[in-house]
Amino acid sequence: MIKKVNHIAIAVKDLDQAATFYQDTLGLPLSGIEVVAEQKAKVGFFRIGESSIELVQPAEPGSPLDKFLQTRGPGIHHICLEVDDIEAEIKSLVDKGVAMIDQKSRWGAHHSKVAFIHPKSSNGILIELVELPKDH
Repeated sequence: MIKKVNHIAIAVKDLDQAATFYQDTLGLPLSGIEVVAEQKAKVGFFRIGESSIELVQPAEPGSPLDKFLQTRGPGIHHICLEVDDIEAEIKSLVDKGVAMIDQKSRWGAHHSKVAFIHPKSSNGILIELVELPKDH
């Protein structure tokens, strides 16, 4: 079951440079920067109420995020929906004929489990599902 919008991710070429707008102009505190090796990304989060804005920068040349930036440029990359049981959500979506990028969860930021819905099943929008650690 989907609980809430966890975050909206924005693809950027330079996280530190992009973060200045959110910090200095909007006055949002950066809650941390993390490299997510499995996603080949460097991420920074700005908490807003129960949700966040996530800036995502490629951590490696040729990564999927690097290719995204080369073809589409900076901008909204994905919407992340928080769920209680990610494996059950993946199974339910597959059973409904939804195309998944991930057939099983993988590791994301903050020791979470993540899986992505292919944009061809969601009207062109990349959707991430996230299950937070139980001690979160």
